[in-house]
Amino acid sequence: MIYDAIKNFHLQFGFQPKIENAARLLQRKKFVVAGMGGSHLAADLLRAVRPMLDVIIHSDYGLPAQDIHDRLVIASSYSGNTEETVDALREARQRRLPCAVIATGGTLLRDARRSRIPYIQLPDLKVEPRAALGVSFMAMLRIIGDRTMLRDAAGLPHTLRPSAYESEGKKLAAALKGKVPIVYASARNAPIAYNWKIKFNETGKVPAYMNVVPELNHNEMNGFDVTPQTRPLSKSFHFLFLADSKDDARIQKRMRMLQKLYRARKLPVKELPLDGRSVLERAVSSLVLADWTAYYTARGHGGSPDGVPIVEEFKSLMKK
Repeated sequence: MIYDAIKNFHLQFGFQPKIENAARLLQRKKFVVAGMGGSHLAADLLRAVRPMLDVIIHSDYGLPAQDIHDRLVIASSYSGNTEETVDALREARQRRLPCAVIATGGTLLRDARRSRIPYIQLPDLKVEPRAALGVSFMAMLRIIGDRTMLRDAAGLPHTLRPSAYESEGKKLAAALKGKVPIVYASARNAPIAYNWKIKFNETGKVPAYMNVVPELNHNEMNGFDVTPQTRPLSKSFHFLFLADSKDDARIQKRMRMLQKLYRARKLPVKELPLDGRSVLERAVSSLVLADWTAYYTARGHGGSPDGVPIVEEFKSLMKK
């Protein structure tokens, strides 16, 4: 199931979202996106490709503590039943804040219809939320009114070929077998690195972590200054550097020097350049590679890349 979703991922950008109750949508230049797990990945991607956009990603119950009266609250949940997101929408309504909903159905869509809240109904692709990033991203762009990015994204079905990254992802997964991946990126590409981490966790079913340059140069890298006593700890990790030629030259140098230091300490390192003709294409192609790598990581460990069984088990416990 997840295999076909990855292979056909580019087609999701052909989705043409329609806003229901559009006349009631209050246009804003600032946003709060309330979403959990794979349902806020579209906002992460948006922040990566539009770094100047003023958007707060809220992954918790309720709403952010700061003053958000001038922001549009976007409740995003693929199922429409995510407990924290439903709670965020209810608080937004109680506070009479402008709202919009993105979901396939569930409580969120029911409440949106009853209360005439602007909403976009996503197509139910029968996949996990993380695998529906394309349609969620198109819906997010439509809600915020970014026509330029919508037009650019709509071209991806013609320029992006997920199958072209499958072989590379399979090889990378083989190199990572038995290791815990740590993904490094610039601060501007932190959302992409975080997406890599989530894909390793949810699809690959392995621990994974991420951090950003230059902050990690002041703390995390000290934990990998390998000594004979700490080598048994350090040998468990494999470092993936998301290299971007558009990053500040000083950031690029920091990443090169850090790779040099890690290699000198016999730590496994792999540089993964972001490639593509636009900021959006570079981000999305990297995430496709992450999808394939995570898919074959699960396969390599004899697990299933589909489903999130421990999440379902956790939800059952929460209902007791």
